[in-house]
Amino acid sequence: MLKYQAVKGKSFIVLMLIIAVVALVLRFAIGQLIRVNISQNDSYAHSTIKLISAALENFAKDHEGAFPDKLSSLTGPEKSYLDKDYASLSPVKGYNYQCSRLDPAGYNCSASAAVCNITGAKLFNISTGGLLVFEACKGKGEASAIDD
Repeated sequence: MLKYQAVKGKSFIVLMLIIAVVALVLRFAIGQLIRVNISQNDSYAHSTIKLISAALENFAKDHEGAFPDKLSSLTGPEKSYLDKDYASLSPVKGYNYQCSRLDPAGYNCSASAAVCNITGAKLFNISTGGLLVFEACKGKGEASAIDD
């Protein structure tokens, strides 16, 4: 009887060690998956904000240098410059898109992570002429706000 209890006690210790090792591996694997997802979202937002800028610039070329007054004008039925209105669909792949300035003279559009360091790690700003500036978002797990 004593021998059976000793084997049972060792089995329990081995089981606990296995659970601890699996938990440790899962912790690092999940962290890596989150980092990969953030990186993918950042790349998508970077290319999307450049796409929005190119669409705005092409619209201006076709309309004697005048930019549209809203992003939805780029998805119109007569000639489509964008496949969708990213501002009205936000968040898209973890990023919110908006144009704080959009008038016939120019534009200033941005993409910010919906939740900083969870869905994305950067804030992208692009202005007339395709000038792109980005910076790291501030705060961990805080919802990003885009100033109007």
